Amino acid sequence: MDNKNLPLISIVVPCYNEEESIPLFMEQMLLVASGMPGIAFEYVFVDDGSTDATLRILRGLSEGESGVRFISFSRNFGKEAALLAGLEHTTGDYIAVMDADLQDPPGLLPNMYAAIVDEGFDCVATRRVSRKGEPPIRSFFARRFYGIINKISDTRMMDGARDFRLMTRQMVDAILSLKEYNRFSKGLFSWVGFTTKWMDYENVPRVAGSTKWSFWKLFLYSLDGITAFSVKPLAISSLFGIFFCIAAFISIILIIVRWFVFGDPVTGWASTATIILFVGGIQLFCTGILGQFLSKVYLEGKRRPVYIVKERSERAK
Repeated sequence: MDNKNLPLISIVVPCYNEEESIPLFMEQMLLVASGMPGIAFEYVFVDDGSTDATLRILRGLSEGESGVRFISFSRNFGKEAALLAGLEHTTGDYIAVMDADLQDPPGLLPNMYAAIVDEGFDCVATRRVSRKGEPPIRSFFARRFYGIINKISDTRMMDGARDFRLMTRQMVDAILSLKEYNRFSKGLFSWVGFTTKWMDYENVPRVAGSTKWSFWKLFLYSLDGITAFSVKPLAISSLFGIFFCIAAFISIILIIVRWFVFGDPVTGWASTATIILFVGGIQLFCTGILGQFLSKVYLEGKRRPVYIVKERSERAK
């Protein structure tokens, strides 16, 4: 049968210094693809400014495998930019997003595809039911993030959710219609709606290499998620202001009453200095919240491209 008449699954794979993982990933993917007859596959690798041999390996794969394409950035733009670039360069009827380190098990793809085709879902997303092998402090703060974002945002985000998911072309087109510069894909996947089935699996360690996500990078990424999908931090800072205005008004009344009733002058410079420092800290905290939102508006207003392509395979137009 002509491959042009077969359903096509596009696999988007962001890569940053994954020279050891990519060959192992392709070996597993080709094995899975061979077990899904009647379905064609294309692979869109996005080299996010790697400094190792990742680009060289992708060049070799694109020359040796007809279904492999790659895009290489002029520098490291981050995973969100790589995800966007990959989605924009897919042509498949169904699109999967996967990591090259095999923490997203390719063996789940047949069941994910069946859930969309046979059960009528628009998306099958994966979530880890455990964080075994992950540093405890990282797991703790990750859970706190999902708890906070789900309380302050109208967009529901699943705890333990991975970027690994299989989506219909209609859903991907909806995601690509969102032209914002500051992107938080986990939120965008949820915001566009569509029916989603969640598939649980145990945490899988990296097959090679080391994680590129430090605690600090994850913290900044969580701030991006909060500012992208909630304005409640601004409301909270306003409530702080109202609270301290009321507290100051009550304190003034108490001081006046104390002066006239007891004739007691105001004393206690140490406590006064402490209160001033505390209130000043709250003011700076609220100013920082406002600054986070203003910085996003500033970046959106510049209208810079999310990524710049330096090199691509001939078929990645």
